[in-house]
Amino acid sequence: MADSASRPVLSAWQQLPGDHQPSLRCWWSRPASGAPRAAVLVLPEVFGVNAWVRSVADRLAAEGYAALALPIFARTAPQFEVGYDAAGLELGRRHRDQVTAAGCLEDARRAIAWLQGQPGLEGRPVGCVGFCFGGHLALLVAGLEGVAATCDFYGARVSVFRPGGGPPSLEQLPGISGDLLCLCGEDDPLMPEPERQAIAAALEADSRRDPARLRRLVLAPGAGHGYMCEQRADHNPSAAAEGWRLMLELFARRLG
Repeated sequence: MADSASRPVLSAWQQLPGDHQPSLRCWWSRPASGAPRAAVLVLPEVFGVNAWVRSVADRLAAEGYAALALPIFARTAPQFEVGYDAAGLELGRRHRDQVTAAGCLEDARRAIAWLQGQPGLEGRPVGCVGFCFGGHLALLVAGLEGVAATCDFYGARVSVFRPGGGPPSLEQLPGISGDLLCLCGEDDPLMPEPERQAIAAALEADSRRDPARLRRLVLAPGAGHGYMCEQRADHNPSAAAEGWRLMLELFARRLG
């Protein structure tokens, strides 16, 4: 994903304050000067808050947003960060299998509350973007109070699974008050046709209930899984550029 903005940014690790457990060491990136347009919560793949995820937060900051990348494995590996190889994938999946929806939502609430307490962001709605397993979690986070726009990049198994057990995550669509944009590659083996059809049908049904809320599924032609990430074999530059554009369009419309 080539940079489209040159605004200077400030980025650093940020430990969220308080005595809460687990400890949340996040990546915090925001414009170097001036008030941010809005805040965005970034949920990573199973590879953790690695260099690529941090670059996503930095790119959002270059677009004027304050972005906080949340460690989704905070309960089992608070500083987890691995590369895009077989060993990293295997380790990431081990931690993924220990994540629960309840734990994720608890951490996301803390992160949102912290974001809404930052200068220029006080009490304002936030956005959320997630990739891969983080995309699945983004669908859950979309239902939290204060989340006005969510972008779910190739979050798999939402029609059949909920982390930690319970009804599939897709069934919570009626409880999402903000806009929801789902994107995946047409050739993604982790998003087979039955999954895509289930997502499309659920989005359409929910849109009929409330046409004012955006419910959209975008399929990227010729793209596989992980197409947004330059460090992955499935990276698809044209699909990534279009995905980034659609995400920014969503955030601009709902967040400013």
